[in-house]
Amino acid sequence: MLELIQKIVFHVTGKTNLNYETDFVQDLGLNSFELMNIVSAFEEYFDTTIPTRDVWKLHQVKDVIAYMQKRGLEV
Repeated sequence: MLELIQKIVFHVTGKTNLNYETDFVQDLGLNSFELMNIVSAFEEYFDTTIPTRDVWKLHQVKDVIAYMQKRGLEV
């Protein structure tokens, strides 16, 4: 799952060197527009919808992985 997130984030933002602890805003300096583009890419890849209230809980890569696994979405 980490590899997939790395690919999606790179495709959307050009950012690399992500790990489980990487914070999208603090470490990568992403703005809300870039975050929403990443979320849209996750939604497209997993063919799902991520409610806005959940998006604001996804601060780090590990949060995204846990969220997707909790919803039964695997690579």
